[in-house]
Amino acid sequence: MAALRASLSSISNPSLALQHNFVSHAVNNQPSAVKVSPRYHVRAAASSASSDGDVESQLDRRSVLLSMVAVALSPMVAAGEASAITVPKQVGSFLPKSEDGEFVVFTPGMKDTPALRAGNVSPYTFNIPPTWTQSRIANILSGNYCQPKCAEPWIEVKFEDPREGTLQVVASPMVRLTNKLELPIEEIGTPEKIIAALGPFVTGDSYDPDEVVETKVRKEGDQTYYEYYLETPYARSGTYNLASATAKGSTVLLLVLSASDKQWATGESKLRKMLKSFSV
Repeated sequence: MAALRASLSSISNPSLALQHNFVSHAVNNQPSAVKVSPRYHVRAAASSASSDGDVESQLDRRSVLLSMVAVALSPMVAAGEASAITVPKQVGSFLPKSEDGEFVVFTPGMKDTPALRAGNVSPYTFNIPPTWTQSRIANILSGNYCQPKCAEPWIEVKFEDPREGTLQVVASPMVRLTNKLELPIEEIGTPEKIIAALGPFVTGDSYDPDEVVETKVRKEGDQTYYEYYLETPYARSGTYNLASATAKGSTVLLLVLSASDKQWATGESKLRKMLKSFSV
């Protein structure tokens, strides 16, 4: 009867027929000490076949549960990534105060700019509001790749405050403006000549002489500074720009302060004081 039941089962389920033949062969060839009934193996195979649907159902439920867990954890992961982002420090937390206490004083060190490390720029200083933060400069803009013999201007440092504006110091090789070195700025050219050469680095794109509203010459000891006020409604840098240019060693340094309409309305007085504080 057992053989008959196995045969009938095999006919109704081809996969079981194969399993029955394999089991029968394996059982018949076992050592006598470990003989196992073929009936047991057939029942096990049948049980396995009948549970395929249950396994698939369990896998589907497991997939759903894993998806629910992933959705639940995603806000926690996002929060963890956000907390890992470094928030720039306000300069007032690490720079010394100015004499009037309204600003802090920034003087770059060797680790701050590639040009200073290469001895290609003279030390400079300026005042900055304590709430501003320092911005990173892309390697291609910092002059790091071409020091100490850069042929084009580069950005030394950059600071900003979303409410008041942006500050950056641009350095230009003197040979870009003249074939001589170690000249004071007044011997390199007039204020008009200097801004014509460096104007695009003030506006961020093109330079239009009609946008220069005001030009001043400031003397501080032996150092001369050309100061400019530009209204540039189409400039990338902003609607309003202040700039101060001077020369020292083999480099012409340009301090640029830029602001949008809203920033200028709230921060003009500070920006003008920052311009006057630039010193080399």
